[in-house]
Amino acid sequence: MPRSAAAAVRRWGHEASNVRDIGLGDAPVPDIARHAREHGLAVVTRDFVLADIRNYPPADYRGLVVLELPDDAVATEIVALLESFLRHQEWIAGLSGRLAVVDPHRVRFRPPLA
Repeated sequence: MPRSAAAAVRRWGHEASNVRDIGLGDAPVPDIARHAREHGLAVVTRDFVLADIRNYPPADYRGLVVLELPDDAVATEIVALLESFLRHQEWIAGLSGRLAVVDPHRVRFRPPLA
């Protein structure tokens, strides 16, 4: 994720850090997930490993957001997709304990939003 993604989250009024800025830039996904779980943080990522609910049960997290874009997506595309998600306050309010897979055409929640 580009650092500009964390800045975008902050612009929408939420706390955010990039893993590189907290010493986890080279950490494997399980370590990042453990950090998020232990500190009550949501995770925003492009890594579909975190979409495996068998290994990363959404109920254990303040939210898991996986952005689904082509591998060659540039920072501006990533941030635009993230902001399209962030502008829906009802989605953000219901994110805790859920996985959200976000692509340019839809958002899928697991478990579903009511």
